[in-house]
Amino acid sequence: MRRLRDLREDHDLTQSTIAKLLHCSQTTYSRYENGNLNVPIEALKLLATFYHVSIDYLTEFTDDRRPYTKATRSK
Repeated sequence: MRRLRDLREDHDLTQSTIAKLLHCSQTTYSRYENGNLNVPIEALKLLATFYHVSIDYLTEFTDDRRPYTKATRSK
């Protein structure tokens, strides 16, 4: 989950700050960033909304940062 760290650092935020947003401990969040613990989908949703990116970007399925809109979702 390299992108979690990169986004956090790009926004000059600490692990503790993001952990508070996710209602988890700093240690748990550190484990997310290091890939030692899977990030729950609800946390991914919060992070994607917070950083204005897609979950696919967070999980490295795409290099496109843009979040999806209703117009870009397949029907």
